[in-house]
Amino acid sequence: MDQLFSKLRKYEIMIRKVANNHLQGEYQSLFKGSGLEFDDLRPYQYGDDVRTIEWKVSAKGHGTFVKTFKEDKEQSVYFLLDISGSQDIGQPGQKKIDQGKVIAGVLTLAAIFEGSQVGLISFSDQKEKIILPSKGGKQGVKMIRGIFDHQNNSLKTDLNALFTFTLNLIKKRSIIVVISDFIDEGYERSFRAMAERHDLVAIQLTDPRESALPALGIIPVYDKEKGKTTWVNTAFGSFSRKISETFTTERDHLREICKKNQINYLSIDTTQDIVMPLIELFKYRNKSMKRG
Repeated sequence: MDQLFSKLRKYEIMIRKVANNHLQGEYQSLFKGSGLEFDDLRPYQYGDDVRTIEWKVSAKGHGTFVKTFKEDKEQSVYFLLDISGSQDIGQPGQKKIDQGKVIAGVLTLAAIFEGSQVGLISFSDQKEKIILPSKGGKQGVKMIRGIFDHQNNSLKTDLNALFTFTLNLIKKRSIIVVISDFIDEGYERSFRAMAERHDLVAIQLTDPRESALPALGIIPVYDKEKGKTTWVNTAFGSFSRKISETFTTERDHLREICKKNQINYLSIDTTQDIVMPLIELFKYRNKSMKRG
């Protein structure tokens, strides 16, 4: 555990240093601008962010109203970590699940360092591990153990159930960081609902072999989530193209949802070092918070 903490801490310090250099003094926080809670309503003024319009009140016909926010000193950061069977793809030690855990661990330390409360929901088609938010070093240790030591109860995926549960659990506006490959269907509605209520970040984990299957003839493909083997003929070019197109279409679909709903989106490949992609994410978040 000491070695793991040391590794994660090195990553976190590296990200902080590189971010400071890249943002040329503008960098303030990895989680800047999210510590806000609802305060009051006031009439809409020219130049107000349309995302703050309170549509239910405005629809009553007495004018357009926007929500105002005040700084919340006790900001919470939740990590929703996908540990389902589809995450178990990649080179040994560099699988999607490994990458996801390291990212969650590094960002946990960053949030603890900045005085935020941090919490964890690791999931499959079940709520695998829940750690309610708190702050400080002890919570950091509890989080890292929860991220890296937990053994799965299930290998299946149900993103919609997870997002619905999260909406019911987290009432106060928080930062929610979803770390998943997003290989599932029917989660869009609850995902959008989370974006309306919270500051949502989607980190999608990918692996090259998902979209580039080599022609190996007829091979057995074991589906970990369904627990069964299917024989497929990879020699046909049409099969490889279909696999590639499916993954490309699904990723484009997720990007489009994020773009339309002001969700910060980041894709990280298992062959990538996590530092620079995370820097780009924080760079973008700092800029967008300045605009807001």
